[in-house]
Amino acid sequence: MKYRRLAPDELAELETEFIQFLASNTITGPDWEVLKRDRPEQADELIDLFSDIVFEKVLSRVNFLEITTPKDIRTFSCGKEVIKMNGIRIVGETNVDFTQTGDPQAMMAQAQQSGATLQAYSGEKTYQPSRSEELFSLMQQGALISPDGHLFNTLEALKPPASSEPSAS
Repeated sequence: MKYRRLAPDELAELETEFIQFLASNTITGPDWEVLKRDRPEQADELIDLFSDIVFEKVLSRVNFLEITTPKDIRTFSCGKEVIKMNGIRIVGETNVDFTQTGDPQAMMAQAQQSGATLQAYSGEKTYQPSRSEELFSLMQQGALISPDGHLFNTLEALKPPASSEPSAS
């Protein structure tokens, strides 16, 4: 198994797709019931295979991810070969908590009053070992799929322009 087995509630939500998967493997409803009862290890293997197919399909469509903790927000742009990260963290003591929904201006004011500062950071790298496995790992760490990448793009726009080196004459 490449990823993880779908939880029973996740599998229940994908019942129609699972039935189609079984049918494509020439397994009827009654056959599935017999398989679960008489050969549970083979039924588990089919669930594992279906789970991998589902995760592979979802991960192939991911363009942006976000991880938010009380003092840190990391956003990711997930290209084909390279993943880029933009983040912002609170440095210093404050009651500001990024996981609480609130007015960004009020959060900034509260951080400034406490003497804390915001620190932006960024980076990029190639996927290791593969795109899908790295994205899955991030999701296991709490990353959520961002449908539009708005937060990544907002943090990208806040970055200072790259300084240009003078050319040698």
